[in-house]
Amino acid sequence: MKAMILAAGKGTRVQPITHVIPKPMIPILQKPVMEFLLELLKEHGFTEVMVNVSHLAEEIENYFRDGQRFGVEIAYSFEGRIEDGELIGDALGSAGGLKKIQDFQKFFDDTFVVLCGDALIDLDLSEAVKRHKEKGALASLITKRVSKDQVSSYGVVVTDEEDRVKAFQEKPSIDNALGDTINTGIYLFEPQIFNYIPSGKPFDIGSDLFPKLVEEGAPFYALPMDFEWVDIGKVPDYWRAIRNVLKGDVRQVEIPGKQVRPGIYTGLNVAANWDKINVKGPIYVGGMTRIEDGVTIIGPSMIGPSCCICEGATIDNSIIFDYSLIGPGVQLVEKLVFGRYCVGKEGDHFDLQEAALDWLITDARRQDLGEPSPQQKAMAELLGTDLIGSSN
Repeated sequence: MKAMILAAGKGTRVQPITHVIPKPMIPILQKPVMEFLLELLKEHGFTEVMVNVSHLAEEIENYFRDGQRFGVEIAYSFEGRIEDGELIGDALGSAGGLKKIQDFQKFFDDTFVVLCGDALIDLDLSEAVKRHKEKGALASLITKRVSKDQVSSYGVVVTDEEDRVKAFQEKPSIDNALGDTINTGIYLFEPQIFNYIPSGKPFDIGSDLFPKLVEEGAPFYALPMDFEWVDIGKVPDYWRAIRNVLKGDVRQVEIPGKQVRPGIYTGLNVAANWDKINVKGPIYVGGMTRIEDGVTIIGPSMIGPSCCICEGATIDNSIIFDYSLIGPGVQLVEKLVFGRYCVGKEGDHFDLQEAALDWLITDARRQDLGEPSPQQKAMAELLGTDLIGSSN
């Protein structure tokens, strides 16, 4: 059986993480989210997988390659071009990407599934295919209900009593939303769907294809299903995903490493004297990370591999990516540290290097750190104690 993973987007709503990591490669406790999708596809017999790529395509291709080590076959459809020796991404939209593959060679020759590459899902795909075929559908989308305040982030689906889609709203305002049942980005199609998608132009599944199917009265159905779905389309979503995994609320994701104390999970060779660290789990600490005496860690928190958390620092409900050095006394409360960026849980962020604060938080591999200048200390003071604590 054949499948498509949509992986060409720039992930603008998850910046600055997606400046250097494409969305499907964003780690859920050290494992890319797309790897979980491949495991799900394989479990339900979808072993031929096409992936469209554009933004930071080489990151995805170099990790997954031909799919052999994941028990599937993978091929890639690049959307972009080379200009003046530089690789330029130019995504065609989710439906346009499908059409490009089908125009190249008629790959999709039977019922196939399409998944967005930025969500953790625990769905019975076999049951979804069964329902899709029982409906005699040309297109089906898996739906789920959300709270009213969340509808503006998704496509709202309105159906009749037989689950036939009557209207489709792409990310409506809360006031204009026609319901609270949303599109989860999981689709089932028959090959005839390509009669509705133009060639060689950007075309989106949610905002272009689905309204066209409704307008033309095509057999287009919603399949409401009860399943676990963790979207990571935005920074707050990613934040919730990590917290839920650490709390054990996401069935298909196990906390890696070993549990050295209740609620404390570590990778290999973590240097920490837990008797001299104030810790409240759940937390995960990656391998070859050093945590000095006097550090406070309050979970749910994740500290990546090869980090250094210096004496007196506080990590409180925060996510620290690999190779981060958190200086003495620095206090991080509900922050995400990624490279040179410090990110709030709602997505607000600042560049530590531009703010001359890379003496407080920086790359653990740096060897050129010196005593901060009076100007740098003054800048730190302006930011307040929620970041710098006693370090100034």
